[in-house]
Amino acid sequence: MTHSFAPTPDVLVVRFGAIGDILLTTPLLRALRARYPGARIAVLTKEQYAPLLSHNPHVSEVLCIAPHEGVRAIADRVRGVRYTHLLDLHGNVRSLALRRLAPGPWTSYAKRRVERTLLIVLKRDLYRTETPVAERYFEAAERLDVEPDGGPPDFFIGDDAEEQATRHLAALGAGLDRPIVAIAPGAAHATKRWPAEYWVELARRITATGADVAVLGGPDDTEPARRITELAGAHVSSLAGTLNLQETGAVIRRAEVLVSGDTGVMHMATGVGTPVVALFGPTVRQFGFFPYKSPAGIVELDLRCRPCSAHGSARCPLGHHRCMKQMVPDLVFATLARTLA
Repeated sequence: MTHSFAPTPDVLVVRFGAIGDILLTTPLLRALRARYPGARIAVLTKEQYAPLLSHNPHVSEVLCIAPHEGVRAIADRVRGVRYTHLLDLHGNVRSLALRRLAPGPWTSYAKRRVERTLLIVLKRDLYRTETPVAERYFEAAERLDVEPDGGPPDFFIGDDAEEQATRHLAALGAGLDRPIVAIAPGAAHATKRWPAEYWVELARRITATGADVAVLGGPDDTEPARRITELAGAHVSSLAGTLNLQETGAVIRRAEVLVSGDTGVMHMATGVGTPVVALFGPTVRQFGFFPYKSPAGIVELDLRCRPCSAHGSARCPLGHHRCMKQMVPDLVFATLARTLA
């Protein structure tokens, strides 16, 4: 509900990265705008992630951090505005340094580090509630009297990105007379990656149903995506490394569903309203990053070694990587079918 009598705040939200974390701030940004229609709501983030918020009508301004910009320079910019509320949604060493160098009405949220560590190391679950990260962010805005509205994240796409997505898909002959299923095989950490041969088998099964498969990813995913495309055969095309964030969102929005691991692309799908089939290996629901308030099928295995890390790692600590290798394509395809039913 909008409260026209509420004082108008000047809010700075700080979240440096990454894709999923930033998109999970958008329910809070939406709630702030609904509560304070005339407020100035600025977001400070790394330049590379600005497109995630560039078309968001709830954001007054996106303040971009240049690639080599130091924390002192950032602090100078923050001190230049008399913000009424400074929300630290990152909570790391760099944001703590920023708070020290630019004193003000800072608030943050509990990252549940102790609970997370105990669950990873001792497999003791002391999480009292499984609160999604999108809702934990609201702790930082307690003084602003806002609550989650029950909606998913927002990822607003510009017209230029829509046009570019149309051109890219047309050039590949994808989605002309067949529905599109998007897949995102990549992940920053190796233990979050499903085996490449499984992606190939899944893509073949999807195309056999009469759909086209669009393989998505960043520049680092170009070569793995190319191999998957070559092995999977007809009606499988790679867009990995060719799209920016806005264009990737536009392609996902055209897809019937996205299949991905626990990555930022998964949250991009929830932000544009596309159902997700999410593959969770080394990470678990308690960490707060499951698809938020969106149609989703979750694939995970009940293994005693899970979770083994907070964000994934370079290698399986036990050397077997069962959380992904035992997640066979039949299981994922069945979940995909149920998600689309």
